[in-house]
Amino acid sequence: MSPDTLIKMANQIGAFFEAMPDREQAIKDIASHLRGTWDPRMRKQLVAMLGGADEAKLKPAVRGAVIALRQADAG
Repeated sequence: MSPDTLIKMANQIGAFFEAMPDREQAIKDIASHLRGTWDPRMRKQLVAMLGGADEAKLKPAVRGAVIALRQADAG
């Protein structure tokens, strides 16, 4: 899937959870949603964007969730 499509989809999920008053819980919920509904290949591609130019296109809460996914996969 194209990086722009993944970013758009992830940011749409992030926009939904951004309305939550607890930012840390929103990040956990975004990560949980991505883990539970996205194909592992899509998650892997999203995590691979960290550190690259496309990372800047992610909403801050989505970036936090993707970092959490990376840490969970490494642990």
